[in-house]
Amino acid sequence: MSLPGGLKLWVTLLTLSFVAWAMAGQAAGLRTLTISALGWCWMMLALGLSWLSLLVNALSWRVLVLWLGHGTGPIPLVPIYLGSNLLKYLPGGIWHFVKRVRLLAPSIGTGPALVSVLLEPMLMAVAAMLWVPFGGFQGGLALLTPLPALLLLPRWREPLLRRLERQRLRQLNRVDHDASEPLTEPEQYGSGREAYPWGPLLAELLFVACRFSGFWACLQVFGLNQALPITGWLAAFALAWTAGLVVPAAPGGLGVFEAVLLLRLGQSVPEAPLLAVALSYRLVATLADVLAAGGVWADRVLTKRWLVFNP
Repeated sequence: MSLPGGLKLWVTLLTLSFVAWAMAGQAAGLRTLTISALGWCWMMLALGLSWLSLLVNALSWRVLVLWLGHGTGPIPLVPIYLGSNLLKYLPGGIWHFVKRVRLLAPSIGTGPALVSVLLEPMLMAVAAMLWVPFGGFQGGLALLTPLPALLLLPRWREPLLRRLERQRLRQLNRVDHDASEPLTEPEQYGSGREAYPWGPLLAELLFVACRFSGFWACLQVFGLNQALPITGWLAAFALAWTAGLVVPAAPGGLGVFEAVLLLRLGQSVPEAPLLAVALSYRLVATLADVLAAGGVWADRVLTKRWLVFNP
């Protein structure tokens, strides 16, 4: 029996309620926190690093498409990725996938386009989990988090991709009512590759490290960086970020990242500054998405105007 409104709605309500409860409990502590002039500099650096991580993420997607054996041709993959990333915040959390598949399918085919958007979050989650052991043994967690990397082995990856492709194809055709025509059935399901995706995985490892650097700058804002070694912060961030990526909840993992971070570290570091860091990082990451999409839009507008005045 399914839950009224779906699992995603209930997970979102539970995580947001937990964060709201934490904010209410730490209201007095939050009011005492201030941001110094140096802190605002760190905040701006966090914004810049978060924007840089998006660029690295877009380049990682390009590496994945090339690994799949498809040239990019005239398709500008990086602008497509950055321009569509903001759509993940729309209800449903799939509209960034819809746009990427729609724009990429005419060039490389529906199947490869679907694989590129399905394999990417798998690679991101595996890459993030591979950073967790850097935080130490952590009660055995360090032994478990590398295991998802086995899912990228061809014998496990390909059956999973084929199943996900069929599900996503039906979903995209069902929800994308404005499309002129439905996505066609792929001639072949799966990636068609028998190799392990080392190149794309290394690119995603770099992306997660860049993403963490923005979080680290937010820690500096509230002077919380000394509460744990940097490797401990990295492990906690990677775990919370992965939960926000894979747990079905609000678009963008809103509430899940914050809840997991608080549950993981609430007993180890002062909770009020930790909550402030989580909220400020959420703001910074969202603003970075806006800036990236806005930059692509501005570049497109300026290019059109340049062509008009300089035919």
